[in-house]
Amino acid sequence: MLYQEFQDKSLSMLGLGTMRLPVIDGEDGNPDLDAVCALVDRAIELGVNYFDTAWGYHNGQSEIVMGKALARHPRESFYLASKFPGYDLANVDKVDEIFEKQLEKCGVEYFDFYLVHNVCETNIDSYTDPQLAIVNRLLERKKAGQIRHLGFSVHGAQPIFERFLDAYGEHMEFCQVQLNYLDWSFQDAKSKVDVLNERGIPIWVMEPLRGGRLVSLSDADTSVLKQLRPEESIHGWAFRFLQSVPGVGVVLSGMSNMEQLEDNCNIFSQDKPLSQYEFDTLLQIADRMSKANGVPCTACRYCTEYCPQGLDIPNLLNLYNEHVFTGGGFLAPMAVGAMEEAKRPSACVGCRSCEAVCPQQIKISETLSNFTEKLKP
Repeated sequence: MLYQEFQDKSLSMLGLGTMRLPVIDGEDGNPDLDAVCALVDRAIELGVNYFDTAWGYHNGQSEIVMGKALARHPRESFYLASKFPGYDLANVDKVDEIFEKQLEKCGVEYFDFYLVHNVCETNIDSYTDPQLAIVNRLLERKKAGQIRHLGFSVHGAQPIFERFLDAYGEHMEFCQVQLNYLDWSFQDAKSKVDVLNERGIPIWVMEPLRGGRLVSLSDADTSVLKQLRPEESIHGWAFRFLQSVPGVGVVLSGMSNMEQLEDNCNIFSQDKPLSQYEFDTLLQIADRMSKANGVPCTACRYCTEYCPQGLDIPNLLNLYNEHVFTGGGFLAPMAVGAMEEAKRPSACVGCRSCEAVCPQQIKISETLSNFTEKLKP
């Protein structure tokens, strides 16, 4: 197992994410405790020492089963991370109540790592509200020894990410970002990586395989990669990409069975970063993937000058592409939901003034209408 030094700790570069644990009868809220225990035991045997859970995973059951599985091992043999669920605005005034409950659910007296969960457009005002004082309350828990290291995870756009850092960056010891070779450009993860490296904040990775989308590629793209590294698996390429990104400390993978665990641990037994040519080849593949079903907006912004509604059309088209590629998900609805009504895709009046000046000849009004339909519950 590869390890990364973090302050006074040596962390396994591969961490076990617990949002996709084995379950009974396909019920997400019913994790299979015996299977989880076996998975945790083998993970520790193979050198994994970082385990990441959260309040809402598996309908609130992840913290409970992980607490039971890890309790069978010496407390000093693993590092446990959980998160404050401020993504749900009903929780923002319950920091102390939820934190105490999390300690109880996990059966521990402290968390090695604790995160402000999912900083994004819908909760940035709450997370930075001085009256709620969410971060300050967590810093008090750290001072009391109940949090050893405090960080945050982010799904919000770059301005939201930087706003949080400007407010609390001096207290953040690590940051968890959605990072993979598709999102390097597609969600501009590169910009977040650059900022974190500039600030000297270690990077934790979530969604390294983009929810499984990077496990299998087209035959043509698979052939290209096999010619470069015949022995490397397709998902191995995604992990080697992360081994090539400066500042990456822990890569979290939601492994739900023993085969995935064994395979991933084998990959992380060796450090095989990509050459520049290999790195660029992956980005070219990602570019083709992201454009396959979306619209080819280049963000030239000619359209915005002619929109009578003042819509940020390139941003809306970017969110549309995200929503289409992911097949739904929460990112686009979250971002659109944080916009005022007059700036959402539904505000398009279909005048087509934007289309008259679009160099890519995108049918913008139809796309925004389609986006509006896709966002309906």
